[in-house]
Amino acid sequence: MFKSKNMHEITWRKCGAFFILGLILALAQAPFNLSFTYVVVLPFIGLYVRDVKSAKLGFVIGWWLGFGYFVLTIVWIVEPFFVTPEVTGWMAPFALAGMAGGLSFFWALAFYVTVCLTIEGAMRLIFLALCWTLFEFLRANILTGFPWGHLSYGLIDLPIIQLTAWVGIHGLGLILLIVCFLPAILIPRFRLGIFLLGATLVVLSILGLWRSSSLILPNIKQTIVRVVQPNAAQHLKWRSDMVDIFYVRQLEYTSIKEKEKPDVVIWPETALPQLLENSPLIFQEIAKAAGPNTSVITGIVNKKNNKLRNSLIVINPAGTLDAIYDKKHLVPFGEYMPLVDIMNKLGLSNMVGLAGNFKPGQISRNISVQNFPDFIALICYEAIFPEYSSSSTNRPEWIVHITNDAWFGSFSGPYQHLVQARVRAIEQGLPLVRSANTGISAMIDPYGRVLKSLELQTAGYFDHILPAALPPTLYAKIGELGWLLIFCFLMFFCIKSIFKRSEH
Repeated sequence: MFKSKNMHEITWRKCGAFFILGLILALAQAPFNLSFTYVVVLPFIGLYVRDVKSAKLGFVIGWWLGFGYFVLTIVWIVEPFFVTPEVTGWMAPFALAGMAGGLSFFWALAFYVTVCLTIEGAMRLIFLALCWTLFEFLRANILTGFPWGHLSYGLIDLPIIQLTAWVGIHGLGLILLIVCFLPAILIPRFRLGIFLLGATLVVLSILGLWRSSSLILPNIKQTIVRVVQPNAAQHLKWRSDMVDIFYVRQLEYTSIKEKEKPDVVIWPETALPQLLENSPLIFQEIAKAAGPNTSVITGIVNKKNNKLRNSLIVINPAGTLDAIYDKKHLVPFGEYMPLVDIMNKLGLSNMVGLAGNFKPGQISRNISVQNFPDFIALICYEAIFPEYSSSSTNRPEWIVHITNDAWFGSFSGPYQHLVQARVRAIEQGLPLVRSANTGISAMIDPYGRVLKSLELQTAGYFDHILPAALPPTLYAKIGELGWLLIFCFLMFFCIKSIFKRSEH
């Protein structure tokens, strides 16, 4: 595959080639959405790994492939460092390299384990798909978890994304890998492999189209939702001369009269400029702007027992609170600094102060009020975790996602965050409504389709009737168990094959 004296030796040229392949693979993610890169890059990777003999080389190519992929996919993480560039701007390249390099270890370990435990041949590629999926699952869950940029999200504009309603992102990722490895699995019948790859994708696409072909009706209560987007740039959001401007802008959008009066208005994360305990008069003002019979969902900072919490509240027409939810999954290094004691002992106490001092909440994210349908509350980062959109108690009728994507810049972060929210809707079969400070705010139906939206970095609002929920999806009922059963079934036969070959 590579022009070198020994295909099993590690060279900088080879590392660079896999880094570039990782970059190309990342073009499937938003905002590029070039899904076809999967059927170009993944078969090539399969062809190469099939014959690799050195586990060390497997680790190296997995790491460089991942490094290229994550450098481009999560390049948006440099944006928060440039909110105050004179203080933290210098950290940006180190943060990107460190984060991308760390995430790449999961891919590297998947390749390493595969080459260690298998011999060359078709079975190795099935085993690689399983290991890759397993380590992606670990990436999504250990050390607080970070499932951002999963391969499945690169399929958002294709009907095949509907399979997440049955097997979630990890199950779809496993299917994608096995299908794209078919040409390499079927060597020397390469053309047959190409045909089966294309035919399988067509069948899966037809299945996705069939699932999403039903007409979505309005919910029984005919609930009308207004979504407000103030477009408060992060470097201006808390500036003393701008705070009132953004607040008044949200009030004005809330008070605008349309033919159909909204039942609920949604403001974004931390939309209110005061602590919750200091805001009773503001609640009255918001209720007056919304008018009778209209509630307002908004984000606010809540101080309890001298500890800050990032909260979502529901303000009723009387100007009092109907519900409150405190964000449970905080952003490490953003809303809090992990391993504070260790960092202080290492003399890095000055770094600790760069993160927020928020504490996680304990209140259920299931919100039930009287004048509009029950919903699941998600605040910003929580929307990237599939398990947070499910409910073990009474099933809600929709998902509300408030966020401040101003932190993510305008290149890729907000678009990728929207994609993940869309997949949450598909997984649960629930409509999802998101209000994002600078965008992209959207009304999303249970099939993940954007019905109405506000463009990035624009101020405005829209009204839209809330779609009806679908019956619970298979994924909503059994979660990760679906793909884990498939995983265990295939892994059993892989291990059985490995032991048989070792006996000979």
